[in-house]
Amino acid sequence: MLVEYVKIAAQITIALSIYNVWFFRFNKPTRYRGKNAETMKDEFISYGLPDYFVWLIGFLKVTLATLLLIGIYINSLVFPASIGMAILMVGAIAMHIKVNDDIIKSLPATIFLILSLSVAFL
Repeated sequence: MLVEYVKIAAQITIALSIYNVWFFRFNKPTRYRGKNAETMKDEFISYGLPDYFVWLIGFLKVTLATLLLIGIYINSLVFPASIGMAILMVGAIAMHIKVNDDIIKSLPATIFLILSLSVAFL
């Protein structure tokens, strides 16, 4: 029973954090943005990714976050949503490595990778 509550708390944490980043902090600087990017678009540019990747990755992350929330009630959605999120977090970490960011910039993606894998396999 406790494991189930921890899993649900992780699902909610991942989803709310993704919503925060993509809806409220999209055009704001944070200490975790790649290189010296001020906005989400700048960050993707600093990684050398095409413009449409911002919208593609944003759509995927928000969709997977939403599926994690719905998964609280429809359990069959949890595994694919959490694995999808984990894959995106591996990509985020790879982009930070690609541009030689300090390790601290990869911290949020690393935390959400661990949370996503925990949700998938708890």
